[in-house]
Formats: sequence, structure tokens, C-alpha cells
Amino acid sequence: MLPVELQRALDSISRTPRLLVTCDFDGTLAPIVSDPAEARMLPAAADALNALASLPATEVALVSGRALGVLRTLSGMPATVHLVGSHGAEFDTGFAHDIDEALLTRIIHTLNEIAAGRPGVAVETKPASVALHVRNASPADGDAALEEARQASADWAAHTTAGKSVLEFAVIKTDKGEAVDFLRDQTGSTAVVFLGDDVTDEKAFARMREGDVGVKVGPGETLAGFRIETPEDVAEALAYLLHARAQH
Repeated sequence: MLPVELQRALDSISRTPRLLVTCDFDGTLAPIVSDPAEARMLPAAADALNALASLPATEVALVSGRALGVLRTLSGMPATVHLVGSHGAEFDTGFAHDIDEALLTRIIHTLNEIAAGRPGVAVETKPASVALHVRNASPADGDAALEEARQASADWAAHTTAGKSVLEFAVIKTDKGEAVDFLRDQTGSTAVVFLGDDVTDEKAFARMREGDVGVKVGPGETLAGFRIETPEDVAEALAYLLHARAQH
């Protein structure tokens, strides 16, 4: 059962003239899994998003830390759903800022050296960033790898983002809040719903305006006005919003 306060907020925002529904992917629409390549959106969440995107004056977008191409493959979303990758920096039209390819190559090399010999520590290379994952490593190896990466990053002119068992280093500016504002303006939306679970989603929650609905998924400090616990709750919230919006 969704919190009553959230139900009321979703009822209210469902009546806005033009609605934008935005969601993170991992940990929000798709449960966290050991192998990132195996992450898949919950069917109920996917069905609700597809149905919302088919409604009049309603836009849907995924804003994820995943590279755009990977997000497109894993989400399986149709063209009616906007996709933004690389923590808000990668759109279908390209990147919002120029990429420092030399710095990207340097970071990749360094993180691969840090991961070498530490089972479970993995390096994920994206078009404009590199992520060091330690979810599957022992606590000792994970902590050591993250600390070594932090120390190395002092010499990089990169944007560092700490997530759940991951450090990501981007060679361009990344900001999910900036991406949500761009989508809001591009679609002419009068109100926004944003659901997310990670630290990077706080930049989007910080951009919420009066009448918007920000929903934090899971534990942790947040700027969101509402909280639910699991991706299953996200699917329920989207279904609730779909019903309210369809009636409107």
C-alpha cells in the first residue's frame, strides 16, 4: 500500500495540463542485481510506463547513469519514451558537453590497474565516464580499491560521483537535475514526477518545483518529498498514477 500522502500527491499531479514522468533505472524500475548486464525492468513498471506514454499530454522519460545505448537495450522502452544516459549528460542528439578523450583513456588505464588482482572489483567503461564497481568484491578489496581510486582522482579534472558500491569518474559535467529541467522545457510540461533511489538522483530532487512530486526509493537522506521502499513499490506508484491520469 502506498503512503496516503503520496497517493494524494499523485492524484493532484495527475490533473496537471501536461505531465512529465521521469524515473531512474537501476534500483528504481529494475531491482539491483550482481551482474549489471542482467538488470531488467519489472514487467508491471514497464507496462505502466508504456501506458502512461500513450496518454494525451503525458511524457515519460528514463534518466539513468547507464550509457544511452545500454539503457536502450536493457529497458526495452519504445520510441515514445525519452531516454537520457550517463547521469543526464547523454541524449539521442549527443552529449550535452564536449568529451575529453585523452583524460578518459587515462582514467580507464588507472582504474583497470586498481581492479587488477582484486576479485569482484570491476571497471565499466562508458562513452564519457568510467565506473569502478565493488558490489561483488570482499569488503577489504572493495574499500581499498575505492580509496586508491579517490587518491588517483586528485590528479584528474573529472567529475566524481559516489553511488552504491561504485565510484564514477566523468570527463563531462553530469547532472540528472539539469536533464530533467531540459526535458521539462522541451516537452512544455507543467509538472514533473521523478522517482529514484541513488545519490545521483538527489540532483533531480533538488530541481523539483512547487507542484512536482519527488519520490525516493529505499533508505538514505533525501531531498525528495516522498519515500517508498522497493522497485515493486515503484511499479505500484506508476500504476496508481496511470489510473488517476487516465481518469483525468
